[in-house]
Amino acid sequence: MAKAKTIYTCTECGGQSPKWQGQCPQCEAWNTLVETIAAPVQKRFQSVAGKTSQVRPLASVEARHTPRFPTGVEEFDRVLGGGMVPGGVILLGGDPGIGKSTLLLQAMAAIGAGKKALYITGEESVEQVALRAQRLGLVNAPVSLLAEVQLEAIVAAISAEAPEVVVIDSIQTAYTEALTSAPGSVAQVRECAAQLTRLAKQRGIVVVFVGHVTKEGAIAGPRVLEHIVDTVLYFEGDPHSSFRLVRAIKNRFGAANELGVFAMTERGLKGVANPSALFLSKHAQEVPGSAIVATLEGSRPLLVEIQALVDPVQGAMPRRLSVGLDPQRLALLLAVLHRHGGVETAGYDVFVNAVGGVRINEPAADLAIMLAVHSSLVGRPLPARTLVFGEVGLAGEIRPVQRGQERIREAVKLGFEQMLIPSMNKPKQAIDGARLVCVDRVDAALEFLRR
Repeated sequence: MAKAKTIYTCTECGGQSPKWQGQCPQCEAWNTLVETIAAPVQKRFQSVAGKTSQVRPLASVEARHTPRFPTGVEEFDRVLGGGMVPGGVILLGGDPGIGKSTLLLQAMAAIGAGKKALYITGEESVEQVALRAQRLGLVNAPVSLLAEVQLEAIVAAISAEAPEVVVIDSIQTAYTEALTSAPGSVAQVRECAAQLTRLAKQRGIVVVFVGHVTKEGAIAGPRVLEHIVDTVLYFEGDPHSSFRLVRAIKNRFGAANELGVFAMTERGLKGVANPSALFLSKHAQEVPGSAIVATLEGSRPLLVEIQALVDPVQGAMPRRLSVGLDPQRLALLLAVLHRHGGVETAGYDVFVNAVGGVRINEPAADLAIMLAVHSSLVGRPLPARTLVFGEVGLAGEIRPVQRGQERIREAVKLGFEQMLIPSMNKPKQAIDGARLVCVDRVDAALEFLRR
């Protein structure tokens, strides 16, 4: 069999070159040319089903909804948007040892009860996978195992076994003999992922890739890997903690930014029924510098404690440090606090932390951050069982946030009685057990703390 012809493609603009160059001749980007297989001319304009594509009017296309099937792991199903979709391709990335293989082995064991499941490992032997299954109590799980890294052998095994769900652990270990580059290189990762994705679409099987991450926390390999797949999930968590978070960054079949919360136990990963309790500290009494915010992670409202420490400056320049929050957002809020609240923090170091290792990216936490900083500065705690949320503008106004009623109901369910919220988030009908304090300006919110 003749060796496939290779070309070099730019990862930035998609331009092609017959030989490697340090600079792309099209977009002039440096070190972006990677080796890929040159597709035959007669096949470039064919669909994944092997038939010639045809132009069709939108009105003539029938929109068919493919039913999902559950994985048997409730929190994993939540992140996926309700379950797996036949023909879908999922990429799960995370730090080494965080629990990616454990989660997928548990899910495959549950799926195997009703569907044919194939677990392909390139980093371990089948005996090592069996040892993990024994620790998890899954010795008799109906899952087929294969230790293989060569793409051609993997495709042949999938064709012979005809599974409905396949796990590739991991995509960085797979390689094709059509390329001369080493396994794990940009060219190998992209080509193997592309061919397995085409196979998944043609046969309607679910393929799950396990991906390594770089030191910066991004999935290793070309960025196009995340564009090829349908769903991108990140496994997060502190290695010293038993809790793990699975976050959906991209999902063509469901909501992005959905969050699943797990606890690592001796029997594997278990879903956490009340994740808000993980991010709330248990103080014997109210302490200054603490505020509880209701944030949204996908469709799930979570209550998170924001802690602030304001201390007289210890060096030449005051420090602004935030953990789990945007540091630039913190600097902006301190400026608004000074301009529209009359609170001076120039001579103080300001430290802000989101408890539990969670990351908060939405502006609904603005008001809680501001009140936590002011509470620490004056040494006066917020009233007990009080929830705070709201976006703060540069003009000192407090803006509404999305799905305010769901945040309030989640707080009431956890025993909170008083809510400091934007006036425009006030529900039309009263919510039992919630005493609402509505504010429009920063100074009005600070006055609430001074009472």
